[in-house]
Amino acid sequence: MALPQTELRPMGKPILRKEDPRLIRGKGRFVDDILLPNMLHLCILRSPYAHARIRRIDTSKAEAAPGVKLVLTGEDLAKMNLAWMPTLAGDVQMVLATGKVLFQYQEVAAVVAETRAQAEDAIQLIEVDYEPLPVVVDPFKALEPDAPILREDKEKKSNHIWHWEAGDREETDAIFREAPVVVKQNVRFQRVHPSPLEPCGCVADYNPATGKLVVYVTSQAPHVHRTAIALTTGFPEHMIQVISPDVGGGFGNKVPLYPGYVVAIVASLKLGVPVKWIETRTENIASTHFARDYHMTAEIAATEDGKMLALRVKTIADHGAFDATANPTKYPAGLYSIVTGSYDFKAAFVEVDGVHTNKPPGGVAYRCSFRVTEASYLIERVVDVLARRLKMDPAELRLRNFIRKEQFPYRSPTGWVYDSGDYEKTFKLALERIGYEELRKEQKEKWARGEFMGIGISTFTEIVGAGPAHSFDILGIKMFDSAEIRVHPTGKVIARLGVRHQGQGHETTFAQIIAEELGLSVDDVVVEEGDTDTAPYGLGTYASRSTPTAGAAAALCARRIRDKARKIAAHLLEVNEDDVVWDGAAFSVKGLPGRSVTMKDVAFAAYTNVPDGIEPGLEASYYYNPPNLTFPYGAYIAVVDIDKGTGAVKVRRFLAVDDCGNVINPMIVEGQVHGGLTEGFAIAFMQDIPYDADGNCLAPNWMDYLVPTAWDTPRWETDRTVTPSPHHPLGAKGVGESPNVGSPAAFVNAVLDALSPLGVEHIDMPIYPWKVWKILREHGITE
Repeated sequence: MALPQTELRPMGKPILRKEDPRLIRGKGRFVDDILLPNMLHLCILRSPYAHARIRRIDTSKAEAAPGVKLVLTGEDLAKMNLAWMPTLAGDVQMVLATGKVLFQYQEVAAVVAETRAQAEDAIQLIEVDYEPLPVVVDPFKALEPDAPILREDKEKKSNHIWHWEAGDREETDAIFREAPVVVKQNVRFQRVHPSPLEPCGCVADYNPATGKLVVYVTSQAPHVHRTAIALTTGFPEHMIQVISPDVGGGFGNKVPLYPGYVVAIVASLKLGVPVKWIETRTENIASTHFARDYHMTAEIAATEDGKMLALRVKTIADHGAFDATANPTKYPAGLYSIVTGSYDFKAAFVEVDGVHTNKPPGGVAYRCSFRVTEASYLIERVVDVLARRLKMDPAELRLRNFIRKEQFPYRSPTGWVYDSGDYEKTFKLALERIGYEELRKEQKEKWARGEFMGIGISTFTEIVGAGPAHSFDILGIKMFDSAEIRVHPTGKVIARLGVRHQGQGHETTFAQIIAEELGLSVDDVVVEEGDTDTAPYGLGTYASRSTPTAGAAAALCARRIRDKARKIAAHLLEVNEDDVVWDGAAFSVKGLPGRSVTMKDVAFAAYTNVPDGIEPGLEASYYYNPPNLTFPYGAYIAVVDIDKGTGAVKVRRFLAVDDCGNVINPMIVEGQVHGGLTEGFAIAFMQDIPYDADGNCLAPNWMDYLVPTAWDTPRWETDRTVTPSPHHPLGAKGVGESPNVGSPAAFVNAVLDALSPLGVEHIDMPIYPWKVWKILREHGITE
């Protein structure tokens, strides 16, 4: 689908000359569309209890039901040593419950039948006797001495999982003891769910004749899934092929290995035919990996004139029944210590404690890089609290405390080395674009008339592009990423990469990078991902790592090809290699631009006229291990009005100014920003997965867990500055998750700014209309 150039919004010059806006369509095939001969269907019985002993499971009626081919329980899997599977966080998780269940909707038994309807009917015939046990859904209560122990499989008789900290406790405490101003705020970032359009699912296809296992799966990280399957089942990894077809959204939800995948594989191995498992929407929201659920307390020590000196943070992380976060081993709380944000603190100390509760496991990086959204939300909320305490404009407070341009590369007090930035420039652009001074004047006038208008600011620093390998891993596998590029004799290119898109436009972005590096048309480049039999080993797509890692791998791989091409070009031009120059479109003789050969000329020669001592062919591979992460950042401003009669919040304007370094394709960046802002809006105002005291999930589907429609979503205004990353081959930083990281705080700060005449200091998300309505009524405000 080709769109005219005029469709691109004028957002500045991209890094590449070819500003190609096309979004190349994939094959349009999702896992649920796959139909294989003799394929059977899998359904899973789930627990109605959050915590209960399993006394008995009777599957006899299900086994005799029409069309049923196999029934599996946890005891069956235990006989095969498959009752438990590893999690990405180094814990283990039940595949099908053995002994007891630990959360509502936990997998208890499975039925494989000829049709999905038959499997669903047979599931209802399985009889399970449960003995209810005490439930704990509050992580603070889970830490109390008399709390029921949830994980009886562990030697540690406590619901505490781990303690993690960063920064300097002693220095931070010393500053707090002497600081003239200290503010403190308790904040909860509620449990939310990525809720992708396509739920999780797989088709496991074991062929007894070849001994090969093919797994089609909704995967953001196909190679990691292949390794995890091998580790879980003991099946030889070289005989496993994982194929991730078009993925209908991921947002972190499709990084982990789920019990449904393992059961489908076991069923296919036992029956020797393909087995499909596709979860329902309720199964997706109520049992697959959640995000957030952080209970956070932050304190800032400051001077009376607004200089922020130190930050102290204490957090309780609710990880559910199994610790299955998708965090690097070295960072059990992810990259949460980026909580110092864009500010130049002298010292900081951050500590986090992980806790088990009777909830589903998880802690995925829902459109954020390993807990960065929680960190950004916390620091931006407490900075606004400080501004109010000091009676200072929140914009002025931020300007006084930003890390200055000349301080980069900047080492934060929690140990991160920020690569580059000009926070003041970006923020001032946002203030100018939104008309900040005029809005403040309008706000005062509205307050005087008894109307509630708010202006919310959020500035953030993201941290993306995981690796480097020395610090980052997933399931112990070091984080790098890869590209293989082959130039055919006619100059056409096939590129295979180790990441996997879920709609981010990789086919366009990577094709542009490779075409630019090789002086070819983007039409000559085909990008393939998602098949472990053809793609080089990679760690997948999440945490905004595609362009920072795979994009770098693609560029450096193309440069390797160009280096070889230069030697062949010298042969064709009959000159020394040192006399050959590359101008981005062709190789020419130094000083004689009229004597030149194109990359297509060289490609044909690589297979037909290769010089002595040069290996034929024109292809290369590159495994890129980044020297550091990249640090995109931005400044977001929300303007809201509150309806006094209903408490409804109307987002009148929202401006997002991002800096993601050099941009490859402006249209794709724009789309990513719009998507992330929409998800951030939903989190701020409508999304929460609460549980009652018995552990019942109160928002297990889209009737109760709301997703924004086009009607709900505000109109987004965007702009950007460009501060290239000094260590990335293209100067790019990544952008897909920044809007979700930065926007929730802007929305919440805007609402609290609107209510500031009433002295309201904090409201936990989501900011439902009834919460605001209740506050207004408590203060005697009526329409």
